[in-house]
Amino acid sequence: MSATAHQPLPTSPDTDGPDTTGMPDWPLRAWGLALLGGLTGLAVFAILRPDQRPMGLQPTDFHPTAATFLTVAGLVFAFVVERRHMAWSLIFALLSALVVAGATHGSTRAGFDEPWRILCAALAVGIAAPLFQAWRDQRLKNSQGNRWAIPYRPAHNHAWTNFVLWCAAWVFVVVVWLMAWLLAGLFNLIGIGILEDLLHKSWMQLALVGMALGGGIGLLRDRAPIVGLLQRVVTTVLSVLAPPLALGLAVFLIALPFTGLAPLWEATKSTTPILLCCVIGGLGLINAAIGDAPDHEARHPVLRSSVIVLCLALTPLAVIAAVSVGSRVSQHGLTPERLWAIIFTGIAVAYGLAYLVSLIRGRTKPAPFLRAANLKLAIGLCLVAFILSTPLINFNAISTRNQVARLNSGAVSADEFDWAALRFDFGQAGSAATEELARNGKTPAIRKAAAKALQQTDRWAARTVNPPIDAARLTILPRPVELPAALHEKLSQYNACGLHGPCAVIHEAGSDEAIIVVGQSVTLWHREGASWQPVEPAYGIATPLRVRPEQLDKAVAAGKVEVRTIQRRQVFIDGQPVGADFK
Repeated sequence: MSATAHQPLPTSPDTDGPDTTGMPDWPLRAWGLALLGGLTGLAVFAILRPDQRPMGLQPTDFHPTAATFLTVAGLVFAFVVERRHMAWSLIFALLSALVVAGATHGSTRAGFDEPWRILCAALAVGIAAPLFQAWRDQRLKNSQGNRWAIPYRPAHNHAWTNFVLWCAAWVFVVVVWLMAWLLAGLFNLIGIGILEDLLHKSWMQLALVGMALGGGIGLLRDRAPIVGLLQRVVTTVLSVLAPPLALGLAVFLIALPFTGLAPLWEATKSTTPILLCCVIGGLGLINAAIGDAPDHEARHPVLRSSVIVLCLALTPLAVIAAVSVGSRVSQHGLTPERLWAIIFTGIAVAYGLAYLVSLIRGRTKPAPFLRAANLKLAIGLCLVAFILSTPLINFNAISTRNQVARLNSGAVSADEFDWAALRFDFGQAGSAATEELARNGKTPAIRKAAAKALQQTDRWAARTVNPPIDAARLTILPRPVELPAALHEKLSQYNACGLHGPCAVIHEAGSDEAIIVVGQSVTLWHREGASWQPVEPAYGIATPLRVRPEQLDKAVAAGKVEVRTIQRRQVFIDGQPVGADFK
């Protein structure tokens, strides 16, 4: 322990609590976090055993949940641990891990169809961490004050510090790996390959990443002034980006009355994501410019004006995104993705309105009101993200009820209804609804379409409804014969004749084999019972292109296609062909 360990904790003029940027070194933290990271990596390997599960995990497997719990607990503990009240840090890390692991478990059981729940859990933890750190620092500084007070300045500082730490720690991981491979190459020069062999082992990879990540976080936290400097550099650079974004958004909003909203819906299906990204970018740049205190605010008039313009732009952008989502919902009903879009759009609208109110209250000096709003919004967003990460709200069930109601009301016909989404994208609720519609659908058309959806084995097959192949595209060789109905139905699929270009089918009456040729793609199909299936590789066997594609198409259309038995010279090792054949 260093001699400075017994000195009182210094305070900083930039914080309302203990100065984490000037705290005495704690050498044991870096070593302890490196050891914790290595052990966590080994534990994750022992749980997941990727060497024994080459095909991945089953949806009902509990192993991803346990691995997630250990990983998140270790990471959060590394970010928040302090010598004083270490138990608080441990409890917070375990609760954070429980939240993320719970969301992971729910998504795993659903077949990884709910990644947004995991994202919400991670977001809740990411927001809660700086709030917890600021609250803990305040409690350590003044135990007699408000027990639940969360000062804004330390919370803001911890949020940016955690972000910079996360990025810098991963840079350290990359450097450690580069050094490890350099040493492995060095020892290989003298015939010692044990280090390279170790680096190819899964357990070693996980352990090394864990050690490097934990050690990197510990080392950087012991050098907090450097992290604080990096934080100031990041926020300064980001604040410089505020004027161009403000100008771009202003021009965009000024142009809207002249162009109307129609081009937004016609140009792209990504209207809502683009607008929400603009809102997120605006929020980040506003906060970079206003800093965490009056003495950290941007002084340049252009930067201060950019903050005002961005605050004015957030609300209309969020409202337009809400209109876009509402338009999609009114046209096509609810889906889990649209419900998530509604949530994210609602959050954007809340931030936009809060920033607009802060601007009205502060006029040309809105920064103090924006900071106060930030703290309240962060707490609210943390709570919302936590609730969304739990199964308390089932978007699959809500979407299923809405889509079935639209189907039964006649708002959408059975032929136009998205059965693939109901069958495969809405989880257990959608699958159960499809079975119920197949038994007790309101009309025969609904029952027939639902029964057909139940016969499909995957989303692609259910979504792919191609028109029958045009006879003008088709050439049957070696002589025209009537193709089996089941084979003819398959021809329009992507791995058969597809939708465009001439197609040759080499098939003889009564044969269980068919060869389909499209351009230079050749696929062998076999009859399996009553159906026809492609023989692997399913995408066809590509040969070197020696002629132009248009020449191939003309030859296929003219029927100049044949199957030849050829002899070739090629090297075989243990009965297996190796390398290209000799010309």
